[in-house]
Amino acid sequence: YLAGFVLEGASADADWPAIADAARAAMERGVSETFVWAWPQVARDGFVAFALGDLGGEAEVEAFHDVRFPLDLGFDAVGGPEFLTQVALMASGFEQRNVQWATARLRYEAGLGVRSEADLVALLGFFRARRGQAFGFRFRDPIDWKSCGVDLNVSAGDQLLGVGDGLRLRYPLVKRYGFGGAEEVRQISRPVAGSVVVSVGGALLADGWRLEAGGVIQFAAAPRTGTEVRAGYAFDVPVRFATDRIDVSLSGWRAGDVPSVPLVEVRE
Repeated sequence: YLAGFVLEGASADADWPAIADAARAAMERGVSETFVWAWPQVARDGFVAFALGDLGGEAEVEAFHDVRFPLDLGFDAVGGPEFLTQVALMASGFEQRNVQWATARLRYEAGLGVRSEADLVALLGFFRARRGQAFGFRFRDPIDWKSCGVDLNVSAGDQLLGVGDGLRLRYPLVKRYGFGGAEEVRQISRPVAGSVVVSVGGALLADGWRLEAGGVIQFAAAPRTGTEVRAGYAFDVPVRFATDRIDVSLSGWRAGDVPSVPLVEVRE
C-alpha cells in the first residue's frame, strides 16, 4: 500500500499528516506492507514516522521484568522528557531544525529517594536482580502516572484513542499532550492492571473488550463509524538502569553523599 507522496515542499505541512494517517490506518487493518514515497522528499521535509502500539503483529518484549521500582525510592526522583533535535546554523544566521524523535524519551535520577540504610539495601537488591542495564522494569513517574491529572480520578473519557470506522478492532492506549495548537501523542505500553476503563460514544463499556500486551484495547466487535473510543487508566513507564555500576558507601551516605541512580525509558 502506497500511503502517499509529497511533490512540492510548500504543501508538506498539509500533506504529511494525511499520509501518516493513511499509513497508520493501513497497518491497523493488517496490510502486509505500507510505503511512503520517496526518500528525497522524506529527508527534505524532515518527515518522521512512528508506530503506535503493536500495529505490525504481536511481539514479546524481551529482557523486561514486570516489576515496579520501589515506590518509596522513586517518589523523589528528578527527571522528565527529552527530545533529540539536530540544529544546523546556516551562513545567513537562520536555523534548520530536524526532529529525530517523534515522541519524548524520559530520563530520571532516582538516587534522591535513598533516605536510610534500609533504602540502600533495597536499591542494591533491586539493581542486582535487574543485572544492571540488562533488564527493564516499571517505574512510576511521580508527577505523570494517570490518564488525567494526578490530583483527579481516572475516568473512561480521559483520553481519545481513536474514532470508530466499523472495521477497526484494536486501539492502543495513548496519552495526548497539547498546548499552543501542537500535540504530542505518547504510547502507553504499561498500564496498571485493573485500572483501565473504556467508553465508546460516551457510554462506559463493562465488557466487550480486553486489554492485551503492550497496552492495546481489543474489541470483540468494531466500534461504529464516527463513535469516539476513549479510555482512562493509571500507568507506569518502562525503564532500565542507565548504568551497569552503582557506587555506594555507608559512611558517604551518612555524610550526605547520595548515590547516582540514573534511569532511562525503554521504547516498546
